[in-house]
Amino acid sequence: MTIRESFPQTAIDDAYMAAALSLGRRNLGRTAPNPAVGALLVRDGVVIARGWTAPGGRPHAEAIAIAAAGEAARGATLYVTLEPCAHHGATPPCVDSIIAGGVARVVTALEDPDPRVSGDGHARLRNAGIDVLVGPGAAAARADHLGHILRVTRRRPMITLKLAQTADGYAAGAAHDPRLHITGPVTDAFTHVQRSLHDAIMVGGGTARDDDPLMTVRLPGMQQYKPLRVVLDEKLSLSPRSRLASTARETPLLVITGAAISDESVKAFESATGAEVVCVGTHDGLLDLTSALRLLADRGVTRVFSEGGPRVAESLLAADLADEVILHTAIKPLGRAGRPALTPAARAALDDDSRYRLIETRALGADTMTRYARVG
Repeated sequence: MTIRESFPQTAIDDAYMAAALSLGRRNLGRTAPNPAVGALLVRDGVVIARGWTAPGGRPHAEAIAIAAAGEAARGATLYVTLEPCAHHGATPPCVDSIIAGGVARVVTALEDPDPRVSGDGHARLRNAGIDVLVGPGAAAARADHLGHILRVTRRRPMITLKLAQTADGYAAGAAHDPRLHITGPVTDAFTHVQRSLHDAIMVGGGTARDDDPLMTVRLPGMQQYKPLRVVLDEKLSLSPRSRLASTARETPLLVITGAAISDESVKAFESATGAEVVCVGTHDGLLDLTSALRLLADRGVTRVFSEGGPRVAESLLAADLADEVILHTAIKPLGRAGRPALTPAARAALDDDSRYRLIETRALGADTMTRYARVG
């Protein structure tokens, strides 16, 4: 990749940062608890090395790029989507390898709000005589790293809420037809890709019981991706014979249930299925979502794809916990009474410009995908 030096430096920096962001997305959903960072080393207008955070979170992107460049890194510019770490963790600080590699200039999109970094990486680079620029690609980087940002600042993961509705606004049919298939094959494939980009897939207990989903990534060539499956089930009513529970020994399953559930019931379910069950408090008969999400964050989960039904959707939206909403609308109506995909309160939240903004509308086969982002 070469960019003509006749362009203004700001345009050059933006272009290389866009490429670094694209690299970081290659392992999005597979680097938790670390962010999925991308890095480019550029010298004399030519990309000499690339790196992106490895699965499991290490090696880090910067270390990979500098190791690949070797001596060619001296005098080069490093583009990296998040401030390089300056603390000793499972690996040495990335700033040490940047300084030792002789990099002359570092361009980052964002300061890392992790208290262990929080400007220290930039300061150490500047103190070593390296020119540091912060800001190109900041908006896109914040979106890509939102899960990491929320985990270290609010002790919760990012939540992507996915909903599907018929043309007349229903999520499912009558009680005898709970597994109504709404969307077409293109939307279904899109959903599997989205699952692969998250650390965990989450549903409510009602959806787990009624739909009996697998909650796995099943596109050809992607079956190796196994996000943690999470069920919010305040009464521990999930059947051990369900598809979720019966596959827990092959694909991890975490059931978050209410604190009133007895230790005996928890142990019996875990023994029968191989799943893990943890208890959190409840309010008005519903799980405390803040506690449930804190539990996930403390386990290193940064990105959650919620496929729960209308009740989970309303709860997440009411608490301003849905950071992104993906609404799929099919071309055909249900044509009879059913269960609304969005409750009036949930619809009001999405229609409130002070809370959510529309960021994308596009066709997925015969369906329409509408995407919203939380404001603030």
